[in-house]
Amino acid sequence: MPRISFPTPDTMDADQLRVYNKIISGRRGKIQGPLRVALYNAELADRWQALGELLRYNTTLTPRLSEIAILVTGRGCQSPFEWYAHRIEAEKIGLSQDLIEALLAQQTPSGLTAEEAIVHQVAVELNQSRSVSEATYQTALGLLGERALVELTALVGYYTMVAMTLNTHEIPLPEGVAPAFPLPQHAGQP
Repeated sequence: MPRISFPTPDTMDADQLRVYNKIISGRRGKIQGPLRVALYNAELADRWQALGELLRYNTTLTPRLSEIAILVTGRGCQSPFEWYAHRIEAEKIGLSQDLIEALLAQQTPSGLTAEEAIVHQVAVELNQSRSVSEATYQTALGLLGERALVELTALVGYYTMVAMTLNTHEIPLPEGVAPAFPLPQHAGQP
């Protein structure tokens, strides 16, 4: 059960409805997850969806590299919804079940290419320490280049924001879907 209600087309003002229609007519084709609550501020939702579209579909990172980083972030941020949504995307683009299960277990998957391994390492370090070591940075720079490294850092940061929003408002999984792991404990609770 979410902690917050979601604006619906029949309750939205003109700006909210414009952004809603823009989202559902775009690449996403639907509105789910954090954009459901971001619509409380139409401008925020519009900029959010544009940044998300850019980082997800219009970077130099391949879909495989992006989904590895997103899954590491969803798991690192303990966001069941983010994990659920991007596990589906990862399966669609052909990530193996073994690779996905290793990410779920927060282990380094075997058989990664050099680029996949460094994307995984950058995402893990960003999620664990909010930065990366000099060795990881230099390896990523050499394998990915400056632009892709900047895009990767932005992608992990964006999906951290997504995860925080999903977790804070307890955006539910679709009915009948069990979470792969529990939401994190709230501060001050046992």
